[in-house]
Amino acid sequence: MTSIPTAAPDHRAGFVPFPAEFAERYRREGYWAGDPLGELLRAAALRWPERTALAATPDRPAATYADLDAAADRMAHGLLALGIAPGDRVVVQLPNTPEFITVLFGLLRAGVIPVLTLPAHRRAEIEHLTNLSGAVAYVIADRAADFDYRVLAAEVRAAAPTLAHVLVLGDPGEFTDLNSVPADGDSLPEVDASDIALMLVSGGTTGLPKLIARTHDDYAYNAKASAAVCELGPEDVYLATLPVAHNFPLACPGVLGTIATGGAMAFITDPSPESAFAAIERHGVTVTAVVPPLAQLWSAAVDWEDADLSTLRLLQVGGARLAEVNAREVVPALNVRLQQVFGMAEGLLNYTRAEDSDDLVCTTQGRPLSPADEVRVVDGEGNDVLPGEEGELLTRGPYTLRGYYRAPEHNARAFTPDGFYRSGDLVRQLPSGHLIVSGRIKDVINRGGENISCDELEEHLLAYPGVRHAAAVGLPDAVLGEKACAVLVVEDAMPSLAEIKTFLTGRGLATYKLPDVLRQADTLPVTAVGKIDKKALRGA
Repeated sequence: MTSIPTAAPDHRAGFVPFPAEFAERYRREGYWAGDPLGELLRAAALRWPERTALAATPDRPAATYADLDAAADRMAHGLLALGIAPGDRVVVQLPNTPEFITVLFGLLRAGVIPVLTLPAHRRAEIEHLTNLSGAVAYVIADRAADFDYRVLAAEVRAAAPTLAHVLVLGDPGEFTDLNSVPADGDSLPEVDASDIALMLVSGGTTGLPKLIARTHDDYAYNAKASAAVCELGPEDVYLATLPVAHNFPLACPGVLGTIATGGAMAFITDPSPESAFAAIERHGVTVTAVVPPLAQLWSAAVDWEDADLSTLRLLQVGGARLAEVNAREVVPALNVRLQQVFGMAEGLLNYTRAEDSDDLVCTTQGRPLSPADEVRVVDGEGNDVLPGEEGELLTRGPYTLRGYYRAPEHNARAFTPDGFYRSGDLVRQLPSGHLIVSGRIKDVINRGGENISCDELEEHLLAYPGVRHAAAVGLPDAVLGEKACAVLVVEDAMPSLAEIKTFLTGRGLATYKLPDVLRQADTLPVTAVGKIDKKALRGA
């Protein structure tokens, strides 16, 4: 019998739970079912044991739900046998691969908390998130996209005193082979559905990214309700096109919503039209999710790619606002139903629906997922604006967090006293409830659906020798929405963009955060209160 290590005593320290009266209401009204997230796969395996869960690939056969369920159990027992205890945190940084599902559900069933990071994260982010979470293990691939994650793991292990295990998919080098971990066992720990299920990474609007602790109750509802809105069913095939650790392809409805409804999953690491279209044709994909630049590229690529996309019925577009002109190109180009999705890893999700008019689908970013979602649009003083007027989006509900993990000072600014999350998004709300996103009030660049914190980028730029002042701003871009521009005031010679990129990469900054444009200035303009005038810099 596999022994179950004692639960880590401090895993809830710094976690902000839902207030008791709200938790009771969400259970009473049926939003929370009280089921641990790991049981999502168990229920599917009991209902559809022989149905395909993972589509076949050239190097591996298809896997049924019974296969996947058994693999998740063996992973859970193996993790516990390593001495990883319920309540411990484990950083997971895997590319889009079926093993992601096995690892995720193995951790969930062991009562261990996955900290889901992105393949593009590098030393600066991974060290920070490992230390912030107190992670005891780190799960990686050996290499992906010409990057050796084992080198990164060695650097992180040297800087993270809690990190005891590095588990590698592929050649483990000096670390532990992930495929050697699964083990047989007889019992698994009981998991409280109100406890932390997993941690997502924030877009990082202020400095380094924050951790978003999602509970079993709220995240299961997130996935199941999203699947219902998207009308997912057992005949659907979901293609994970975006990095699956993102909230969007993970649970909106993503792979978790697919599992909840008995569909099949397929994975790609290259979202180019050549790769994605081939996967859609090969697997008979019916649903996938992309960011606006990919939607534009795919719409154009039908002119030169000769793949059969006739099975694709729903294309979700989110991560950033899809311009109306581009939205109106998608349906005729791809012969697919377009669904705009506007949401956040912190919670609130908005979807256009099948019954919405073409104008609503092409000009809005959807309306809230849940009847229990509370939405306010407020001015700079916190007062509700009139319907149709622009203001900041505030929200709370059955799947929106009440505080970032171990971030009390930030939480005091990010949440109202009565628990509404200040999203930082500027929106207008129509009488129908649909939202139109018009921008951000937080200092962040949305580059192709990835948020870049200006504070974080500026801090790294200021470390470059001879840089006296630095500012990061977003510039309009037809493909990415915004591109990152760095404006520097230097003492001597101005560095080149290539030199800046090499320096930032050496500091461990993720590649998507590197500036696209570099400008020199004699001084940085300031506002009346002495802050850098970003509006003036954008217009320069």
